[in-house]
Amino acid sequence: MQHIRRYKIFFIILCIILTGYLIPQRVAIPVKGASPRDWHPKSFWYYPWGKSITHKGVDIFAKEGTSVISATPGLVVYTGDMGRGGKVVLVLSSKWRIHYYAHLKEFKTSPLHFVNTGESVGTVGTTGNAEGKEPHLHYSIFSIIPLPWRIDSSIQGWLKMFFLNPIELMKEK
Repeated sequence: MQHIRRYKIFFIILCIILTGYLIPQRVAIPVKGASPRDWHPKSFWYYPWGKSITHKGVDIFAKEGTSVISATPGLVVYTGDMGRGGKVVLVLSSKWRIHYYAHLKEFKTSPLHFVNTGESVGTVGTTGNAEGKEPHLHYSIFSIIPLPWRIDSSIQGWLKMFFLNPIELMKEK
């Protein structure tokens, strides 16, 4: 009887994981009014990049206080301070991906809140290691489930199994 219960639990977990992958994902530009001219097209996986070694996201430049919007529908899993990222918001979306919004001036959401694409999660700022620099949003997409076929020989290339290039995924809304 115990082994049947284990199989049921395993099956339920597997169904949950697969369901997360079946939900389609369209990624919007997460800064209100921004377009591709507001970031450098080769900034993802740029090396060298300070203490991070490699830049694992994209910096979208905008006036301080500009609305940062959720790039996808999802569940806010964290709002708070994360050292170099300063004030950050983490949103869990489809395909088991975490969308990381960093250097915010202020939050416009809270943990366990479900956000829709285009809903404000904060504002552009200069917190964390962006202090004293031009205001921008650092935006990264992190896969909770490793994607080992993405690994390459670049500096920290093994980490590409977790980080997706937001520049390739963002679409103007």
